[in-house]
Amino acid sequence: MVFSSKLIEEAVNEFSKLPGIGKKTALRMVLQLLKSETHSVDSFTSAISRMRHEVVFCKTCHNVSDKELCDICANPARNKKQICVVESIRDVIAIESTQQYNGTYHLLGGILSPLDGIGPERLNIATLQLRVRENDVQELIMALSPTIEGDTTVYYIAKQLSGTPVQITTIARGIAFGGELEYADEMTLARSIAKRLPIDNYVSVTGK
Repeated sequence: MVFSSKLIEEAVNEFSKLPGIGKKTALRMVLQLLKSETHSVDSFTSAISRMRHEVVFCKTCHNVSDKELCDICANPARNKKQICVVESIRDVIAIESTQQYNGTYHLLGGILSPLDGIGPERLNIATLQLRVRENDVQELIMALSPTIEGDTTVYYIAKQLSGTPVQITTIARGIAFGGELEYADEMTLARSIAKRLPIDNYVSVTGK
């Protein structure tokens, strides 16, 4: 791809670094910005820059936030005795979109995957154990993607908390095994949350 402007070429190269954005799509984006009003482009770049520099992670659940405590954890109407354990920020967005859950969250930042070198020490498991033990949490809803790695993570956390009175449940298998949570439709995800299972039942259902 030949450019008549070095500045446009640099902009295209930067946009094409984003996932799923090829050079042609990046060029269309850049040309659209070039046609836009200067103040609109300034607003766009300012929002991106502020997001990267000012967004922090909630000290309690590790969700993205503008403050030390995210809006969900700070909301007095949320059930603090119920924690939904998820892999990533995208899963929180997916579950919140169902409007069927009123508890809090805990973001692990990934799932156990020994082949990829991801062990318990690289995930937010220690802080989850601390929350359960210090805050009299009554239920953990394990809303991890139904994959081998997701199941391994569920069993590991359950084992670590085996000496506590917390009830551990998993979302119902409305989500197909091997599927990714973030790609489930809202109705299926809402049903899975509503019909969650005690972990003992889950083990017998999956034959493990």
